[in-house]
Amino acid sequence: MSEQSSIHTKVIQDFLAEAEEIIEQLGSELADLSDMAETGELKPDVLNSIFRGAHSLKGLAGMFSFSDVAELSHNMENLLDCLRLGKLNLTPHLMAVLFDAHDLLRTVIRSFASGEDVGRSQDITRCVAKINSCLATSEKKSDTSLCDSLGIPSHILGTLTEYEEHRLKDNLAKSRTIFNVHTSFDLTTFDTELSAVTDILKECGEVISTLPSVSVNNETNIDFEILFGSNCTVEELKTAVESNCVTVTRFGAGKPQIEPTPDPAPLAVDGLIADTCHESAVLISPQTSSASMVATAPQLYEDAVLSAKSMSRTVRVDIGKLDELMNIVGELVLANSNIAAVTARMRNEGYSLLSVELSKAAKGLERKLSELQKGVMDIRMIPIGQLYEKMSLIVRKISREQGKRVTLKFYGSDTELDKLIVEDISDPMMHIIRNAIDHGIESREVRLAQGKDEKGTIRISAYQKGNHVVIEIEDDGGGIDIDKIKDKALQKGLVADIRTITDRDAIDFIFLPGFSTNDTTSEISGRGVGMDVVKNNISAVSGMVDVETRKGQGSRFIITLPITLAIIKALIIRCSGRIYALPIMSVLESLIMTSKDVLTVERKEVIQLRDSTVPLLRLEHYFDIPYNSESSKEFYVVVVGVSGKRLGIAVDDLISQQDIVIKSLGEPFKRFRGVSGAAELGDQRTILVLDVGGIINETMRSGS
Repeated sequence: MSEQSSIHTKVIQDFLAEAEEIIEQLGSELADLSDMAETGELKPDVLNSIFRGAHSLKGLAGMFSFSDVAELSHNMENLLDCLRLGKLNLTPHLMAVLFDAHDLLRTVIRSFASGEDVGRSQDITRCVAKINSCLATSEKKSDTSLCDSLGIPSHILGTLTEYEEHRLKDNLAKSRTIFNVHTSFDLTTFDTELSAVTDILKECGEVISTLPSVSVNNETNIDFEILFGSNCTVEELKTAVESNCVTVTRFGAGKPQIEPTPDPAPLAVDGLIADTCHESAVLISPQTSSASMVATAPQLYEDAVLSAKSMSRTVRVDIGKLDELMNIVGELVLANSNIAAVTARMRNEGYSLLSVELSKAAKGLERKLSELQKGVMDIRMIPIGQLYEKMSLIVRKISREQGKRVTLKFYGSDTELDKLIVEDISDPMMHIIRNAIDHGIESREVRLAQGKDEKGTIRISAYQKGNHVVIEIEDDGGGIDIDKIKDKALQKGLVADIRTITDRDAIDFIFLPGFSTNDTTSEISGRGVGMDVVKNNISAVSGMVDVETRKGQGSRFIITLPITLAIIKALIIRCSGRIYALPIMSVLESLIMTSKDVLTVERKEVIQLRDSTVPLLRLEHYFDIPYNSESSKEFYVVVVGVSGKRLGIAVDDLISQQDIVIKSLGEPFKRFRGVSGAAELGDQRTILVLDVGGIINETMRSGS
């Protein structure tokens, strides 16, 4: 019974993973469709892809008896079908209904994934009612005789589906020329050749229908009639695709006239060279060497028939399994450190011969562990572009609710981060974007009065900087009202005199719990429950958030994150009898100093580092640890830096550098300041890992 339960659980997890992928894809394509609705240029391929996604989700949900998902996706599919058949026009109201249906599908799937038994029947009923209201306005377009007006043979018109017939009429309504592209391919290579010709045609217009046709030589060839609409001239189209096996004719009043066929050169399309010839049509990458093209098309076809291998080389892996694997690698790293320590002790105690052999073995193990660690880390890394797609949906939804027009621009989508860090920063980014739309981007009337474009712009960019990744979220709105923040801080009793507060300190107030400059609340913001979450969540992954703002020009939120928190190199330090770990990615340099090197500026300790002054922090003060000070005693200063900010940390000793695995301290210690987690050393001691970003932020603000 337990085995059956385990299988059932795995099946459900597979369904949820597949459904999530479909919903994410639907969201991205609906966003594209929304853009097309504004421009009036509707691309059938995008609409068809959305329709297929809804259809796939309906079938998948029905297979696993998720009736709510199946019902909603079925009705969404009906609405999309009417849209693609031209029975409905793509209006803002219809797009709003589609977005609502998509949001509800996402919510229902997430409730299943989290195990929450949240009834959504009423929400689904309301959404289905909205869809049916749209469907009630659909109407069948009046038919016209296309055969008489174009001279298209009845055997072609008779086989067109309702959708293909609609696409033909739509092309005619757009004054496109209708062509018939006749192809004749070898039976062993027709799939590759047909795909190559179709790809080229799609660059020139719309493929309305592809129908098999009777070939002159049925034993060796198969023919196709491709109904095609385009604004290209006959000559341009013939130059693009015609060859010995492809001919182009134009439909018009009466019978089509066949014109002479030129001998075209191969056409380059999107970095691929499409070569259409009678013997074979192969898509050749520019990087492909001539030696790799020795195999003929029939050979490739035969190999494909005999092989049962999957075309995809992608494996979906649960992140929990990667975490478990990473933990094992971490334990091996600690075990290797133990071996190295034992080797050193043996050498010191006179076992030189054995220690040399053991040291060689330990070095070899260390190299292999390093490769294994890198491999596991690479698997965990994902492009931040996956998060961009979700942000795109949020922007469109909120801007629609706010009645504002917002353009979202992305940069650096290939920048990679640890999967878990990407998940942890998704909510902070969502809050920042919500506030940018609600507080930052002005209304259309205000923007026009200020000489700005009526559409606001939000830019999200990501790039790697050393061992960190920086994400910037920038808007071109009105900026943060510093004076209003100071007044609000005064009202709340946070300051006694606003004249003593710098603009930098004032901006930090927005990250306090319950602090909001909005006088009214809404579903978007105004309750002061957003920016404190941003700061806490980013600090939880050892990150930092900075804000830059210019009145009337916009704001920029700069999030600095470590690339990963799984296994990191750390500098092990000792301070007042306690041992801590500093992530090496944040360590800039270390110095030996005495009390004479410490200066006091405005009652704050600083050190002179070349041509700049760096604040000095004593950990015993920060953590309120008892200590014995000696005025002439030498001590180490570890200079750390994140996001352009530097801080010197005074410590008693630098012990070693070591790979560590950061473990969470758990919920009771989550808000413990200055600490990001714990780690175990090779000698079984457990130490705290310092949160460099959090310490720097707090020190800079308070002057500790």
